[in-house]
Amino acid sequence: MAKGGVTSEDVARLAKVSQSAVSRAFTPGASVSGPTRARIFAAAQALGYRPNRLARAMISGHSRLIALLVAYLDNQFYPVVLEKLSRRLQEAGYHVLLFMTDPGDQDRVVREILEYQVEGIVLASATLSSSLASECAKTGIPVVLFNRTVPSSPASSVTSDNVEGARMLAHLMAENGHRRVAFIAGHEDASTSRDREAGFFKGLGECGMAVWARAVGGFTFAGAAAATHALFADPSNRPDAVFVANDHMAFSVMDVLRAVYGLRIPEDVSVAGYDDVPEAAWAGYSLTTVEQPSDAMIDATVAILIEQIEDRVVTRQAAVLPARIVVRSSVRIRALP
Repeated sequence: MAKGGVTSEDVARLAKVSQSAVSRAFTPGASVSGPTRARIFAAAQALGYRPNRLARAMISGHSRLIALLVAYLDNQFYPVVLEKLSRRLQEAGYHVLLFMTDPGDQDRVVREILEYQVEGIVLASATLSSSLASECAKTGIPVVLFNRTVPSSPASSVTSDNVEGARMLAHLMAENGHRRVAFIAGHEDASTSRDREAGFFKGLGECGMAVWARAVGGFTFAGAAAATHALFADPSNRPDAVFVANDHMAFSVMDVLRAVYGLRIPEDVSVAGYDDVPEAAWAGYSLTTVEQPSDAMIDATVAILIEQIEDRVVTRQAAVLPARIVVRSSVRIRALP
C-alpha cells in the first residue's frame, strides 16, 4: 500500500478498532485506554500512517494554530520573546505560524493569516487597524498586541508599565545629579515610545526638571546614531545624560559617543535604555535599563489566548505588568555619604 494513501480506516482495520478510536488516539487528552492506544500506534507505524492535522482542523473547526506577526527582528528583545512564546504555546498544545510584515502592511498580512484557520493572533512589533481587529473579534479569533497598546482597538494587549518604568528612571537620573537630560524617542506613532516619553517627562517634572533636549531614533541603529549626532554635535551644549527608548538604540548611542566623540560613559555622559535584553549585561555595554518582565508578559499573552479560544468569547483585556530598573555602570551613581 502506498504510504501516501493510508487512511485512519486502514489503521482501524489493522488494529481491529473503530475509526473513532483511531481519531481519539491521535487527539491529545482524548479518552482511550492504554492498550488500545498502543495497538493503534503500532498499526499506524506498520502502515506508515500520519494524521492529517489540516484535514482534521477543517472537520473539527480547531486548527490549534496561533499566528505570530512580526514587523522587524532587529531589536534583540523580540527574538528572545518569540522563542519563549512559541515554546509556551507548544507546551499548551498549540502550534505557531510566523509571518513577517512591513510597517503599514499589517492588515493585508492578517487577512492572509485568516485563510489558515488560525485560532488566535499575536502581533509583536506590529499593530493592525481597529476595523480588522473588530472583524477578527466577530469571527471569534482573539488578537493580542504584545508590547503594544491601541486604546481604541478591540484587540487585547500585554505590556510592561512603560510610563512607570520611565518615570522611575527619570528619578534615578535626577537624584544622582544629572541636570541636562535628553531623550531619544523611537517611532513617533508607537505606543511604547509615547508612554516611555510621557513617563520620563513626568518623572523629571516631579524632580523639578524638564527634558534638556529631544531627538528621534525611530527604533533603528542608524536612526539612533543620527539622533546622537544631533544631540552632541555642539560641544558647548551637550546633555550629561540620555534616556533612550529601547536598548537596541542605546547600544548605537554608546558606540557613537565613544568612537566619534571620545566621551566616557558614565564619567562624561550617562546612558540608559529600556527592555533589558541579554546584550545589556555584556561588559562592553553594562547598560542601566528598565527591565520588561518578558516571562510574565508571555504568560499573560498565552492565558488571554487560551481562555478566549476555549470560551469562544473574544473580549478586550489589557494586561499592564510592573517594570523595574536594572542599575549597571552606564549611569553615574553618587557615592553614599
